[in-house]
Amino acid sequence: MLDIRRLRTEFDDVAARLARRGDDIAGLRQARELDERQRDLAARADELRHRVKALSSQVGRLRREGDTAEAERLQDESRALGEDERKLRAEADDVERVLRDLLLVISNLPADDCPDGQGPEDNVVVREVGYDPAGYADHQRVAHWDIGTELGILDVERAVKMSGSMFVMYRGAGAALGRALVQLALDRNGDLYEEIRPPTLVLTETMISTGHLPKFVDEAYHLERDDLWAIPTAEVPLTSLARDEILTEAELPKRLMAHTSCFRREAGSAGRDTRGLLRVHEFDKVEILAYATPAQARDVHAEILARAESTIAELGLAYRVLDLCTGDLGGSAARTFDIEVYAPGVDQWLECSSVSWFTDYQARRANVRYRPEGGKGTELVHTFNGSALAVPRVWAGLVETHRQPDGSIRVPELLRPYLRGMERIA
Repeated sequence: MLDIRRLRTEFDDVAARLARRGDDIAGLRQARELDERQRDLAARADELRHRVKALSSQVGRLRREGDTAEAERLQDESRALGEDERKLRAEADDVERVLRDLLLVISNLPADDCPDGQGPEDNVVVREVGYDPAGYADHQRVAHWDIGTELGILDVERAVKMSGSMFVMYRGAGAALGRALVQLALDRNGDLYEEIRPPTLVLTETMISTGHLPKFVDEAYHLERDDLWAIPTAEVPLTSLARDEILTEAELPKRLMAHTSCFRREAGSAGRDTRGLLRVHEFDKVEILAYATPAQARDVHAEILARAESTIAELGLAYRVLDLCTGDLGGSAARTFDIEVYAPGVDQWLECSSVSWFTDYQARRANVRYRPEGGKGTELVHTFNGSALAVPRVWAGLVETHRQPDGSIRVPELLRPYLRGMERIA
């Protein structure tokens, strides 16, 4: 959520930066008008409150002096002013609620060095590693859903029978491979990141804290009976771990990681990249997240990207890193780097990690603060997150890339200790 004070003092700059996203700034103007309206109502209510207090003092003095008639007249006037004050307070509160609801759907400001652009086609390829379009043999140009069916390690048909379209089921070595990827990601980041196993169902306020609500309500699974939401990513509960708390500067950066199931409705995706593991409603993912001071921000962002990238590289997968342009940023992000794995069987680049810096946008919603050393007051932390490893698309890229001429899959050495020494899936 944007700082309302910046709309009062830096409106033109905020509007210009938001316009880089291609967003309509009409909502920004409305927010400024609502803020002015709310402050005017509050000021008028305060003025009436002062007058009521002054009249109350006069009433007391008049009663002591025996001037009952004048005291009662002033008391009637005080009651009328008090009623007017209550109405102004109620109106101010209503305007404040409308203002907050509006601020909740206004996007974050992109970082100054975020590349300008209108959509995915304008994203900047920072680097491409291990990709040679002519270097893949025919046996690698087979889709993972066909490989999975042939080897009995991916059963989409029965998953659909049980749960409906865009659900999948791993079997045998396929299930073990998914579990191995999860444990690998946890082990590789356990040196610095505290492992958390958060709840998978969260409150509405927890979803609001990251910006997933109210903007992306159509993408989320809502359990209406209990008013709980199935998390789309562990970013949601981890961001709220210190909600309404004050950390010390010495605690920062605070690093967290979690393996959870994630749930996304993928509204509007029917018929688009929905075969196999390309786009599913439920999947496993290891998320890494950090709170930091503004001064630590760029180093922490780079650290998370390097960790996610190194795991993909050591799995022997071709990948590329994209610097997302302003028009393709998520609503809460100020800067995002995507890691995409190349899957030769489907001949596609598959996003497997988004590493984002949210500045203080999420922290303002969640009220996560820290107390600077030697300073006064508190400041908002900056938040960051990235997928250390998202199973479905990495699984797909790995199965297609490491398929052998005999139809088996060579298990990368990095994963063999997690698969009881298994070298091939056949």
